[in-house]
Amino acid sequence: MPRGMLVKVGIMDHVDASGLPPAQHYETRLKLVEAMDRLDFYSYHVAEHHGTPLGLAPSPSVYLSAVAQRTRRLRFGPMVFVAALYHPMRLAEEICMLDQMSGGRLQIGLGRGAVWPEHELYGLDPSSIPARYAEARDVLLQALTRATVNFTGEHFRVPNFNMVLRPYQSPRPPLWYGIGNPDSAVWAAANDANVVSLQPAAVARRTLDRYREEWAKLGKPVDALPFLGLARHVVVAESDAAAQRIARAAYPRWRASFSHLWEQRGLEVPVKLPQEWDALERSGMSIAGTPPRVRDYLAEQAHGAGANFFLCQMVFGDIGYEDALRSLTLFSSGVAPELAA
Repeated sequence: MPRGMLVKVGIMDHVDASGLPPAQHYETRLKLVEAMDRLDFYSYHVAEHHGTPLGLAPSPSVYLSAVAQRTRRLRFGPMVFVAALYHPMRLAEEICMLDQMSGGRLQIGLGRGAVWPEHELYGLDPSSIPARYAEARDVLLQALTRATVNFTGEHFRVPNFNMVLRPYQSPRPPLWYGIGNPDSAVWAAANDANVVSLQPAAVARRTLDRYREEWAKLGKPVDALPFLGLARHVVVAESDAAAQRIARAAYPRWRASFSHLWEQRGLEVPVKLPQEWDALERSGMSIAGTPPRVRDYLAEQAHGAGANFFLCQMVFGDIGYEDALRSLTLFSSGVAPELAA
């Protein structure tokens, strides 16, 4: 089925601190991931962060190996592997393992990582990250599609590395890329990458339209267009009042985790996010309500941005297990079918 003809939905998860002890935190998240699998969400994407309560899955491969074993249909992957922090061959081998262990359900999100203090935690000069990322990305893509890797660069040297372990999917698992700059669409379209924007719909429209333009220039068929998505916080409940109550209570912890590392270092947070849920919703970047209200909001956002995919953050902050499960269930039964139609 041509993916440009319907809207699919995946789940975005920072695996951010919830107030639960770590072991209980992970187990609760994995139970919710099992529910996502049963409820037929398309995919599950996990952020990579370091030294911050915003991300308690600093090793996505370790966490996702558990996801692979606890699910059967759900596609999953990082959003994104911060590739500059890895030796690309080590990352390539971990990707092959995850793809094989899941029977070909891995999705590969790649990026530089937007939080430069995290690069410094690993002893890296932030100014070196763009070049280091570009090399790591190129080595990785070589490793996933060739029998032998040879590469010599400023940051990485790989002499005659034989890829004994290969991906389950051929030629490689699908790529995902966070996109905020229209010029980034050039590389993304050339490499068939699915993209997700964190921008308001009207701004994202320019970037997603640029992707379509680049795709057409390359002579690629419209019915093979990858996912062009938007990321949004979403809470669903039986009433608008209940959904708003849950969202207002859970969001402040997530927001505090979001700014934690910057504020700890006395730095200005580069992304201006509202402190309270109501302001976030007024900005058009989130929704809390009944299934019809959420459906109408997402349909409007998809139309405004020209998007065919949503990455919904539905488990965040200290939202409780029962509230999160109810939200996922109501979304699956009352929102997703209408978007697909």
